[in-house]
Amino acid sequence: MTAQLDVAALKSQLTGPMFLPGDPGYDEERATFNLNTPLIPAIVVGAATVGDVQAAIRFAAGNGLAVATRGGGHLVPRSGAGQLLLTLDRMTSWRIDASRASVRVTGAPRWGQLMDPLAEHGLAGMNGSSPNVGVVGYLLGGGLSPVLSRSEGFASDHITAIDVVTGDGELRTATATENADLFFALRGSKGNVGVVTAVEFGVFPISTVYGGGLWFAIDKLAEFLPLWRDWAATLPEQAGTSVGIQRLPDLPGVPDPLRGASVVHLRYSYVGAAAEGEALLEPFRKLGTPVFDTVAEIPFSASGTIHNDPPAPLPYFDRGTGLRELPDEALVRLVELTGPDSGCPLVNVEVRLLGAALDREPAAPDALPTRGLAYQFTGFAVGGPDQAEFMISWLRKVIGGMRPWADPRQMPNFISPEAAHTPQELRDTYGPDLYDRIVAVKEKYDPANLFRVNHNFVRS
Repeated sequence: MTAQLDVAALKSQLTGPMFLPGDPGYDEERATFNLNTPLIPAIVVGAATVGDVQAAIRFAAGNGLAVATRGGGHLVPRSGAGQLLLTLDRMTSWRIDASRASVRVTGAPRWGQLMDPLAEHGLAGMNGSSPNVGVVGYLLGGGLSPVLSRSEGFASDHITAIDVVTGDGELRTATATENADLFFALRGSKGNVGVVTAVEFGVFPISTVYGGGLWFAIDKLAEFLPLWRDWAATLPEQAGTSVGIQRLPDLPGVPDPLRGASVVHLRYSYVGAAAEGEALLEPFRKLGTPVFDTVAEIPFSASGTIHNDPPAPLPYFDRGTGLRELPDEALVRLVELTGPDSGCPLVNVEVRLLGAALDREPAAPDALPTRGLAYQFTGFAVGGPDQAEFMISWLRKVIGGMRPWADPRQMPNFISPEAAHTPQELRDTYGPDLYDRIVAVKEKYDPANLFRVNHNFVRS
């Protein structure tokens, strides 16, 4: 395809580098966090400026190419063979305004890069469970903070301005009062209406959090789950929690007590006095001695250790769904699917508690479909393409087994690459009214559907 394109003309307009298949650096530039979801672009533009982004989009529009953007590289719904890929790492920067408790990020910073600079000002952002996730993509998908979301809502609720290059190559700023339709659609539809080059958002004067993990042997799962469900329902908004049912690998980097172990992992955080946070944990202190215990008062910049997500790229598969409720029958079924006698090979099956501030509408309308949803349920399997059939069959079994209590809605950042590929499937996830509103904005700013290498909003 590139032989028919005037790539020299594009290159002459760029400040940053351009890569074609076979070029040195091409493979590194297209790399993703999930080794099972490679991008296969015809052209990669390593944008160093907003002008590079504009030139690349106009070139793609003039040559009928789809445009993909790689930020942190965690969620890649389609391989997009033959597309133009934009990488934004060379634009990465941030500016912290401590007096306004605000940050402006440009390009593709990861949360791990931002957390320590914020901590120097006594501030905390609404990062997710993994510090390796890209800030911008996470924000555009809502952003679920294990520490702050139940008290402060979605991370995207605190966005104040977005710079985006739309399908005509124009740079626009979207706020609650300027290009408000774009501001609505971008917060929830991720990169479907343009390439976001910068985001400004609010942060919080928090320096420590009481939290960490308690891991129990998996034979306690049937006792643990109803205890967790009933306890979680009583938690104040300052507390967050989730459960991971885990088969951990016997590999370096996994703490010794957990290497090769099958466990149930309580994740917990509390923003407030350590004594108050510890008092809330009392029911689980009575459950017995945990296999491993990391709960303590920690710097907020270390909050990524609460979930202890994998730090390096790996091949994996995942599936998820929302859950309306967890009655006793659902917990019994979950034990059957994932408990000690299930034979389940999945590395992690998790339930994240939502609710509280996550149910409150933001000041400016957004495109998130999950307010009022009780839980996010996700399965995670590690393995390469040779294990795909086996692992995906188990993911279908576990997620499908919870269908009686499922909700078609789920967090945009948790939608699997293999899910919601058709307009109807995506419509079911967002609901028809919200979906149609997003489509209207999409058609206004990207009528040629350049930005389609993703969960794509189009009329069915």
